[in-house]
Amino acid sequence: MTAAILAGGKGTRIGTNKAFLEIGGKPLIEILLEKVEGLFEEVHIIANSPHLYEYLNAKVSADMIPGRGSLGGIYTALRLASFPQAFCLACDMPFIEPGFIRYMMEVAAGYDIVIPKTADGLEPLHAIYSKACIPHIERLMQADDLKIIHFFSEMRARVLEEEIHPFDPHGMLFFNINTPEDLKKARRHWQMLEGKATF
Repeated sequence: MTAAILAGGKGTRIGTNKAFLEIGGKPLIEILLEKVEGLFEEVHIIANSPHLYEYLNAKVSADMIPGRGSLGGIYTALRLASFPQAFCLACDMPFIEPGFIRYMMEVAAGYDIVIPKTADGLEPLHAIYSKACIPHIERLMQADDLKIIHFFSEMRARVLEEEIHPFDPHGMLFFNINTPEDLKKARRHWQMLEGKATF
């Protein structure tokens, strides 16, 4: 399975490239790479400005079809993946849990999508997709429909709910950073975790 970190967002609400926001003295993109590199033989970063990421130990590519948001990032990840499935992850989730990702990988056989669901809904940017999704994503993009979940009903999907809880004692597993307030909350939580556990 390939891992793909989607770093193509404009970060308009926070005013900067979220991949390089620092938590614990380290950019988010480096935190995520450290967490996924031990799980995957192949890691891609999908970004609008690939040159910014050249110093990292990862393959970096721009969206194959620009202007298609996160759906376009997933499409690019699947097209570039050397393996039949890709774990796609937003670049602004600092509290991802390698143990939970490993669990997702273990249950992925026979499914086109493996996706967590919380009280806030599905988490399409912390999910596994198979290459069988490609033609369905192409059809959505051609129709200018960029809602990721709009092709899910046509796929073999495994939705994870109760399985999440043992990996998420603080309810922060899927926390993502969109605003300055989110960044402050993430930094506070990171400091709390550093006093109790190592990542």
